[in-house]
Amino acid sequence: MYVELAEDFKGTSFGEEASEILGKCVHCGFCTATCPTYQLLGDELDGPRGRIYLVKQLLESAEASETTRLHLDRCLTCRSCETTCPSGVNYGRLIELARPKVEALVQRPRFERLRRWLLVRFLLSTWFGVLFRFGQIIRPVLPQSLARHVLEKRPVGQRSEGRGDRSVLMLDGCVQPSMAPQINAAAQRVLAKLDVNVITANKAGCCGALPLHLADSDRALNAMRRNIDAWWPQIEKGVDAIVMTASGCGVTVREYGQLLKDDPFYAEKAARVSSMTVDLCEYISSEDAGALGSCSGKRVAFHSPCTLQHGQGIRGRIESILESAGAMLTPVQNPHLCCGAAGTYSVLQPELSSKLLDNKFSDLGQGDPELIATANIGCLAHLASRSDPPVRHWIELIDPASPD
Repeated sequence: MYVELAEDFKGTSFGEEASEILGKCVHCGFCTATCPTYQLLGDELDGPRGRIYLVKQLLESAEASETTRLHLDRCLTCRSCETTCPSGVNYGRLIELARPKVEALVQRPRFERLRRWLLVRFLLSTWFGVLFRFGQIIRPVLPQSLARHVLEKRPVGQRSEGRGDRSVLMLDGCVQPSMAPQINAAAQRVLAKLDVNVITANKAGCCGALPLHLADSDRALNAMRRNIDAWWPQIEKGVDAIVMTASGCGVTVREYGQLLKDDPFYAEKAARVSSMTVDLCEYISSEDAGALGSCSGKRVAFHSPCTLQHGQGIRGRIESILESAGAMLTPVQNPHLCCGAAGTYSVLQPELSSKLLDNKFSDLGQGDPELIATANIGCLAHLASRSDPPVRHWIELIDPASPD
């Protein structure tokens, strides 16, 4: 696809990177077949190819409309299209580049701006943890419509210390410590069984994904720089890896090198951080899980988050780990499709998100599972809001010391 950049974008990092990405698109339309929003709405502009044309118009005219913003907002950034694309179009990065430009050109209504402003700041503040824990306390008396959005408080159990020579950094993240602290506790216990010591840098927090997807680039990049500063002393000491228990955080941290490539002070460090980052399932082998063998005979449906299978290209690994640990995996139809969580998407696009969740439950329930497993806190919370079978992070299923 040829792009004639508008004068405003010529010679800019934005214009050069976006036009390079667009240049790979050959208009084939394979992406529309795997796009969740196109399947729901049937509108070309609600599929990757249509949105690519909207970004092309932006690049060539330096103008955008409410139509542009509407259809970019509806994108889940699930990246299913990237898995399908035969030309290697980095669509997710293109949308991340375009959204802040559209925000600057087309002002949102005041209420929308306020809602998005509050959403970012609330989820990244200490108030979120305080209010979420209070919600867990009063959950039994909350209306069902509210209670289903509050994960039931579950025992965390004792954290274990590894005794071997290997050590890894592990990110707590922003919402996971409040919503499901048992995930990292289980991961730490499993790694301790493998003689791996887990280090948590206190000053590391949000990976930057939340503000990045809401077009708040400055806040996102500052979060990334803060994490790099928090991790760097341990990296210099020689930690083995940076292990992610939330695939949504993992895909973002793996892109720090790209996102900070123009920062003269952080570019090199960011590239190093990205190269060291792995998902937890890449650090635990099927043989390790087989030795633990703690979910023998359980019927489990695995939901692979988009950030795992499309964003990081990790497919089949967690399923192998669960099977090695004794789980009986049930069939799942359309495993490539998003559940509708997509960070803040379920809040900002509730109707579309709800339809995607209905479809996902239909796909997950084909084999009548007794448990649903996943690998990302956002997916876990979204699925748990309506699921009858309990929803767990997969690491909890192979943790023999899990309290429940």
